[in-house]
This record gives sequence, C-alpha cells and structure tokens, in this order.
Amino acid sequence: MTALFRSVFKPHSHDSADAVDAELAGSEQGIRAVKISLVVLGVTAVLQVVVVSISGSVALLADTVHNFSDALTAVPLWIAFALSRRAATRRYTYGYGRAEDLAGLFVVAMIALSAVLAGYEAIHRLLDPAPVENLLWVAVAGVIGFVGNEWVALYRIRVGRRIGSAALEADGLHARTDGLTSLAVVIGAAGVWLGFPAADPIIGLVICVAIVTVLYSAVRDVFRRLMDGVDPPLVDLAEAGLAAAPGVRSVRSLRIRWIGHTLHAEADVEVEAELSLLESHRIAHAAEQHLLRAVPKLSGASIHTSPAGAHVPAG
Repeated sequence: MTALFRSVFKPHSHDSADAVDAELAGSEQGIRAVKISLVVLGVTAVLQVVVVSISGSVALLADTVHNFSDALTAVPLWIAFALSRRAATRRYTYGYGRAEDLAGLFVVAMIALSAVLAGYEAIHRLLDPAPVENLLWVAVAGVIGFVGNEWVALYRIRVGRRIGSAALEADGLHARTDGLTSLAVVIGAAGVWLGFPAADPIIGLVICVAIVTVLYSAVRDVFRRLMDGVDPPLVDLAEAGLAAAPGVRSVRSLRIRWIGHTLHAEADVEVEAELSLLESHRIAHAAEQHLLRAVPKLSGASIHTSPAGAHVPAG
C-alpha cells in the first residue's frame, strides 16, 4: 500500500534512474494485481463449482470453467512481472520485459481452451438434455460470478493502464466479459424456471460465442505487441517532442517498441552540419530528455544526430 501511495503522489521525473525505478514499481504493482485477482477469482470459481455439483447447470458449468481459466491466467502474468524485474544481461541486452508478451500467448491459449470446453458441453447437453435443479442457487452463483469478475476487471484494467501493461489490461477485459456471461447464466436459470429447459444449454452456447469474441480481441492485441506495434498517435507525440528540442532541425527516423510494460525508442535527428561532436552530443541529450517528457511510459531512448545535408544510406 505504501508503494502504491508513493507511485500516485511522487513527483513525475524522467531521469534515467527514475525511469528504472518506475519500471520496477510497475512490475511490483502488476504482481500485486495478479495475486489479488487470483484469490478473488479462485474463491468465485470454487463457490460456483459447489452450485454446479448440486444443480447440473451446463451454462453455469461453462461459466465456471471460464472463470477457472481466467484465474489461471494470473499465474503466467505473475511469473512475467517477476522476470521483468531482472537486470539485462549480455544475452538479453533489453532485459526480460518480453516475458509479458509470452504470458499474453498463454492467456490466448487459455481463452481458446475455455471456448472449446464451453461449446462442447453446451452442444452435448442440447443433444442429450438433463434436468437443471436448484435454480435459485444457479442464479445466485451467476450473480457471484458477475460481482467477482467485475471487481477483478476494474482492478486489472486500472493497474494495467497505470503501468502500461497490455497483457494485464487485456486480462481485465477478459474478466469483464466473464462477468457478463455470469449474468447470462442467471437468464438461463430464469428460462428453465419459466418452462424452457433448452434455455440452459442455449445460454451455454451464447457464452461460448462471447468467449470467442474475447479471443479475437486478445489475439489482436498480443499479435500487435509481438510485432512491435504501437498506436500511431504515440508516434506523432514522440515526433513532436523531438522536434521541440533545441537544435533539432528535423526528425529523420523514429522507431518505438513496447518491451513489457515500458516503451523504448530509437531516433535519428538532423542538426546543423557545422556543429562539433560535443555540441551534437548535447543536442542529442536534450532531445532525449524532451522525448522522455513527451511520451508516457517511455523508459529509454537512443538518439543519433546526423548533419544536415548528409546522405542517408538506404535501409
């Protein structure tokens, strides 16, 4: 709690030491988020399992399986955040931040698995109907699932956005969809109570479709991170920050990539041709500081200066 308080009220700085401290603090907050969400979702899923065992609801079973898979996605995220705190080595010169992207692949795999299991159980129950009992408890379990997942969703999304972790934020959106599907379980129980037994497996299929929708979004986000994709407005912001630095005539090239939950940039800026090496170095340093101030979650930048009129080799 003390670390969280400091992260909110500590004055903003972009010195290199502060950038490292911010990166480590982000990893600590990420670990805390996955620990707490793991406990909350675990308790939620266990409570739902008890109701499944006494009710036979396939919609609730599908929702429970998904909640268990969502809880398990906290484990690789936990490992990834722990690895990201390790110092860079001569083999891994950029550090271990990419472990978050690998954890994102596991998240995608778990979402896909839960979609297959939920779909199989729903189709099996449609072809081989079975009575659903204790409808009131099924509805209660659905409400429990919604409350637990929505709390976790709000928490994961808030922390993910604060520290810049796409994997944690995507997992929060995953939990939010789980909460909505838990409400669908309540609708299925109401349909059975009104005399429409097929409502339960049909809602199970609806849940399956919702999971597939989440899967598409998760695959897109993880793929973009693995391909070093960043939002174009972020590039515009970085270019403006570099161009505002004193002595910079133009920005020749700029590359930005996510490494875990922090950004790294490489840029080539044009300066006056008659400047000395020392003066060019000072401009490069000033441009770096402008860039660090302009771009949120940017922890490092390499700036190269080129004299105006110099030929830039192709490639």
